[in-house]
Amino acid sequence: MNFSFTEEHVALRAMMREFAESRIAPHAEQWDTDHHFPTDVIEEMGDLGLFGITADDEWGGAGGDFTSLCIAIEELSRVDQSMGITLEAAVGLGINPIHEFGTLEQKQRWLPDLVAGRALAGFGLTEPDAGSDAGATATRAELDGDEWVINGSKAFITNSGTDITSLVTITARTGPGEISTIVVPSDTEGFIVEPPYRKMGWHASDTHPLTFIDCRVPTENLLGERGRGFHQFLATLDDGRIAIAAMSLGVIEACLEESLEYAKERTSFGKPIGSYQAVAFKIADLHVMADAARMLVYRAAWLKDEGLPFKQEAAVAKLYASEAAVTATREATQIFGGAGFLDQTLVARHYRDAKVLEIGEGTSEIQRLVISRGLGLPIR
Repeated sequence: MNFSFTEEHVALRAMMREFAESRIAPHAEQWDTDHHFPTDVIEEMGDLGLFGITADDEWGGAGGDFTSLCIAIEELSRVDQSMGITLEAAVGLGINPIHEFGTLEQKQRWLPDLVAGRALAGFGLTEPDAGSDAGATATRAELDGDEWVINGSKAFITNSGTDITSLVTITARTGPGEISTIVVPSDTEGFIVEPPYRKMGWHASDTHPLTFIDCRVPTENLLGERGRGFHQFLATLDDGRIAIAAMSLGVIEACLEESLEYAKERTSFGKPIGSYQAVAFKIADLHVMADAARMLVYRAAWLKDEGLPFKQEAAVAKLYASEAAVTATREATQIFGGAGFLDQTLVARHYRDAKVLEIGEGTSEIQRLVISRGLGLPIR
């Protein structure tokens, strides 16, 4: 098992670091304050090929590995989690289901614009009464001639209401005990994007509830086999858990870097605060968290890239890294003291943003359930 990065990975990280520092970091605080989704920067990300990192070259992608996607997400999230989740959702939830399960016609119709970043897509799984219990999906799609008629609602859907959102892939009940996946273009009559949420964090990320009222799409918008929606979204979530872990890693690294610099510069009782064990040991713990999260993230990504089973490792990476990120932001805020309570500090924004890392793509409790079952325990 080789965790060393290739020359291409190293070059990608350098490019992503420069882009994140020059095009995102200077504006992230203002975007957060204004709850602004920066479409122009998203389009720049498309020009860099970020949305096509893992897509086949026939659709305009780079044909790269999942490790490359994790590197890009990690570097974006280090300076702004809103941009990290925008890329993660656009690729992992928007592009990948169509790329993995779509017909040739579906790929030809939707992938070129999505891969180029000219359009964004979301994935509608969660509902007001179907979160961790995703099998409780209540949205229904009924056949009427050559159309699906969709009625229901979805909650917490990323990239669902931007100026360049072109579609949302949703799960819906298509028969008794049957869940299928259907692609719904955003301009479909009866597709209603509700007002955005007022969120604790991720203020520059686009998140809306969706409502479907007699929303009609052609039968050919069915993604993959009818009744295989549950299997499809479970596979999608396994990938997403590695990506969220990569986001979490970026957060931990930012907390480590910011805290280390602050501990060297800030003085108290005539000495840098980093000279006191109370602070130095916190920073040592941040370093350990970053190292551990990095190994878990890239082990899971390596297994996926090698075509080996990775479900258990993805859950472990997501569980540890997301919880470590929340701890890291709390400890970094403590190191900064009163300054850490001010919104203009990066650690304060990361503190607000980080909590949802323990919730999205499967809560910590769900990860523990997956891990327990993977160990052979008959847990329900």
